[in-house]
Amino acid sequence: MKNLTIRTALPADTALILSFIKELAEYEKMLDLVIADEKTLHEHIFTKARAEAIILEEDGLPVGYSLFFHNFSTFLGRSGIYIEDIYVSPAFRGKGYGKAVFAYLAKLAQARDCGRIEWACLDWNAPSISFYKSLGAVCMDEWKIFRLDAEQIEKMNNI
Repeated sequence: MKNLTIRTALPADTALILSFIKELAEYEKMLDLVIADEKTLHEHIFTKARAEAIILEEDGLPVGYSLFFHNFSTFLGRSGIYIEDIYVSPAFRGKGYGKAVFAYLAKLAQARDCGRIEWACLDWNAPSISFYKSLGAVCMDEWKIFRLDAEQIEKMNNI
């Protein structure tokens, strides 16, 4: 592993975070769904503190990021960390950087007395699934993710 640094994202990293979000969305074949912009990201990450981000740098060059936030388990009675995104640019994969991100977040989870770390993965993303299983992660096959988007939220508000 070269000189990898993992650091807390700063407000000046907002454009970088957005560029990584777009790279990830392109990989996931969902670029057309990205409506986030720098202003919104800055507001929600750095002003409202609704999420946190870390930046991965190899010898000072940004090579990836992760965005996460706290969730809460009523069964555990404790918060957890939910990883919304973890992304390493393709040219820098296979160097142990993804594992380093999980180690970083595991230390953070312990320091914050979190009961678990969770994330979702697209079912067709075999390389990521294999990687997650190699870490000892368990796929929660019995659970399905549901979502109400902005349109459905608006409809719910009019009931």
